[in-house]
Amino acid sequence: MVQDLTPYRFGLVSLLPDSFAAYARYGVTGRAVAEGRVTLHLENPRDYARNRHRTVDDRPYGGGPGMVLMVEPVLAAIRAAKLASPGVPVVALSPQGERLTQRRIETWAHLPGLILVSGRYEGMDERIYTLGVDEECSIGDYVLSGGELAAMVVMDAITRLLPGVLGSPGSAVADSFSAGLLDHPHYTRPELFEGLAVPPVLLGGDHRAIERWRREQALARTRERRPDLLGPG
Repeated sequence: MVQDLTPYRFGLVSLLPDSFAAYARYGVTGRAVAEGRVTLHLENPRDYARNRHRTVDDRPYGGGPGMVLMVEPVLAAIRAAKLASPGVPVVALSPQGERLTQRRIETWAHLPGLILVSGRYEGMDERIYTLGVDEECSIGDYVLSGGELAAMVVMDAITRLLPGVLGSPGSAVADSFSAGLLDHPHYTRPELFEGLAVPPVLLGGDHRAIERWRREQALARTRERRPDLLGPG
């Protein structure tokens, strides 16, 4: 987990900058912004368009459906974000990117910040990736209308790893995937509900037995639901 208390800097390149309001206002992430643990720098490619209509998209060369984001306004927005957050990687949210994992989030959380580029329409001019992007990231094998929701997933996952963000420092460590396994089952009051009881081991006060039970449950759940996480055999 990150130990540096310098605010984490998110640079956000998006045609819909207002869509990040929920991240910045509510819950754990909103508190992190309010407390200055995270800062946001927004860049809208429309602000760098070359005509009065603020055009940022055009028809694709070679034909085909939809529109493609143009290289000039998007690249100008990325370069402005890099000036505001120097020395941090530029990550484009893209279905063609490497799949997002907790390990990747942990790596990014140790950086001073990240610039996230949200695409729209049928995609972005390929030269944007060549000239302005360091990495591509996909949050799953499906297609969204734009990259803003995916960017907020990345932001939320990073923010909760930053020091002082979560009420309990051990919360992030115990989450699913942090130890390479799914999380164990959780219970709270009442002890009995509609015929389902809390496992007795959790009520006995034997912390070694509880930890052993939780480990066994995490392994069993991972083996049943995500055997791919356990590797071959």
